[in-house]
Amino acid sequence: MQRRDHPLLEATLGTARSLTSFHYGPSAGVGKAYIQASLHADELPGMLVAHHLRQRLAVLEAEGALLGEVVVVPVANPLGLAQWLLHGAAGRFDLASGANFNRHYPALTDAVWQRVQHTLGADAAGNVALIRAALRAAIAELPVATELASLRRTLLALASDADTVLDLHCDTEAVMHLYTAPALWSEVEPLARCLGAEVSLLCDESGDDPFDESCSQIWWRLAERAGPERPVPAACVAATVELRGNADIAHPQADADARALLAYLAHRGIVRGDATSLPPLVREAMPLAGSLPLVAPSSGVVVWLRHPGAWVSEGEPLAELVDPVSGDVTVLTSPTEGLFYARLTHRFASAGMSLAKVAGREARRSGKLLSD
Repeated sequence: MQRRDHPLLEATLGTARSLTSFHYGPSAGVGKAYIQASLHADELPGMLVAHHLRQRLAVLEAEGALLGEVVVVPVANPLGLAQWLLHGAAGRFDLASGANFNRHYPALTDAVWQRVQHTLGADAAGNVALIRAALRAAIAELPVATELASLRRTLLALASDADTVLDLHCDTEAVMHLYTAPALWSEVEPLARCLGAEVSLLCDESGDDPFDESCSQIWWRLAERAGPERPVPAACVAATVELRGNADIAHPQADADARALLAYLAHRGIVRGDATSLPPLVREAMPLAGSLPLVAPSSGVVVWLRHPGAWVSEGEPLAELVDPVSGDVTVLTSPTEGLFYARLTHRFASAGMSLAKVAGREARRSGKLLSD
């Protein structure tokens, strides 16, 4: 194992921070997996999963069971982790700019294409090597005028040559679920099986360029430009893993999740192990455009009638909104038939607040599909 500390741009005097990555297995092996936790710094389950994952990787490395490199970044956002306001963590948005830490990663397709468009050939493996070299160069040239830009460049550099990228997040109260692209679903479906994900949400472009899409989208975009005579495979399989809710933190559960991730890496050929027997898929993948929010039409106390994990019908009551001043009670019903998979921990709503999400089979939205 190698520990590497990556200094970040010092935003103000005396506040220097660094990002730490842990590298297991041979760097010149059969592939590379990159796993980071808590890019939204107040989403904590991923940190504990990374803790258990590192313990198991150390044993596997000692046994010679790592066939490729596995990079773990257990604290992907030291900036957000330091943001506390009135005794509360504020790790989702950068307080200096208001930017979401998992949005607006740079689009590098044009920069990479300029470097490789005249050198790509008929050899797919050779094209992957050329693109990864160009991608590393393009990332190195990204401007870092702010500490946040420095963090984004560092994370992208660590993941740029990975065959597998897993970004560990969580919701507020939720069941296990995943986000990935339709083109990657056949490769990510075993991950959903290993983790027991209750739903996987698919889209080509969710909007606002989150980290996982920044890692994977570039490959099929370059493939479209290169054409079939210069094959460019989907060389990075990336997914966002939502580890249930923020309060779902316990050693047995985190260790089980770590073992599930290792089972997936065995399936990917990076870890020696049984890659043939997989658990059944809990539920088929659904379009992210079919995930609809439950929105509060007015302010009031939220009283939930159903819990995440329930399959609900369109129009089925999910919550009541109680106005203790007027005495009015507004019933909030499911916007679609599907899996009620996530809700806020807040029990008081302001008008227009998105309180929950229901994943349906029918795509009903377009444009920006992720929440802020």
